[in-house]
Amino acid sequence: MGQRSPLAALRPPRQLAALAGWTPRASALGCYIHVPFCTVRCGYCSFNTAPHDTRAVPRFVAAVCAEIDLAASSPWARAVELATVFLGGGTPSLLSPDELHAILDRLATRFRVAPGAEITVECNPESATRERLAAYRALGVTRISLGVQTLDDALLPVLDRQHTAAGARAAYDAARAADFPHVSVDVMYGVPGAPDGAWERTVAELLAWDPDHLSAYGLTLDEGSLWHAAGGHALPPDDRVTAEYWHLAERARAAGFEHYEVSNYARSGHRSAHNQMYWRAGEYIALGPGACGFLGQVRYSNHRAVPRYCGEIEAGDLPVASHETLTARQMLGERLFLGLRTADGIPDAWLEERLALGPASLARRLDDWVERGLLERGVPEAGAVELGGVARARLTEAGFLLSDALFAELL
Repeated sequence: MGQRSPLAALRPPRQLAALAGWTPRASALGCYIHVPFCTVRCGYCSFNTAPHDTRAVPRFVAAVCAEIDLAASSPWARAVELATVFLGGGTPSLLSPDELHAILDRLATRFRVAPGAEITVECNPESATRERLAAYRALGVTRISLGVQTLDDALLPVLDRQHTAAGARAAYDAARAADFPHVSVDVMYGVPGAPDGAWERTVAELLAWDPDHLSAYGLTLDEGSLWHAAGGHALPPDDRVTAEYWHLAERARAAGFEHYEVSNYARSGHRSAHNQMYWRAGEYIALGPGACGFLGQVRYSNHRAVPRYCGEIEAGDLPVASHETLTARQMLGERLFLGLRTADGIPDAWLEERLALGPASLARRLDDWVERGLLERGVPEAGAVELGGVARARLTEAGFLLSDALFAELL
């Protein structure tokens, strides 16, 4: 007999009634809440967004609170604890303190949130005012992720960003003044039309701010973005993108940051706990339009359009639009490529398990990566108890840069 749906409601949606495998394997889960609203959609963005309409926000907040109630009615809900909560977007910092309080209070009322849980809110500088951030901190938010992208005032409008370099610094100072334990800054390299020296100046200035954490992403023209649809935005040549990657890696290391994941750098004690849950193939609940979750063996995603999402919940149904039940081989492949994104790597035995499934060309590929200094195997465990104390395999920093080519084969 199949188990009930992952977030089984009192009246579960018909399309999920027969699904099996949704009960969490772990007792500690993450929770991702998607806030889609943006005042302007950036041309490079492929995430699920919606125009910021103050009339639509109250309906959205009520729907998220109702979705939390549906999730909490699941038979396993009382047996789990939420170790992390992450509000992403979109622009979550468009939520007023009262709106954020409604969501976080409902979550804490209906679920057991771990003492000291990491609670992150993504913020755009123009909406991250001193008063708003202070109110967020008072609500228990522990981590702010600030979307700076660049500190070049000529380049910010190209990226459709609504702040200035001075505005970004003001938002960062406001986060520090609010006494958040963790402040992270997002930046972007490989930007079309960037003037010479813009990246180097941005890196130098951001490191001088002394943030706790940096996320750095190479710009891509992903399907679903306005730039992808329009065409005509030629990316910089690969050698320039590679040079910018290495520039940050070297400068961040010299400034005391650990390059602990392909796109992420942290000072000691400031890794993102929520993102580490992703990279360690942990499980997480999805809330909000377009949010994606992973429970048991199932990945699922909610309806993307805000009116459709709200309507499903108002009708008493969960807003799940699609799902996939992973096979054992798929789950092994995901553990491999997610874990290899991190400096911790994976147990070397996991690679051996994958090699046993073939083909023979994969073993030759891994040997080639080891010979080229891109992959290390049999590395002694550094002593982190949660990683198991066994020999590990991990990519080098040069391997991080080329990792996508290997990940495709591991899957």
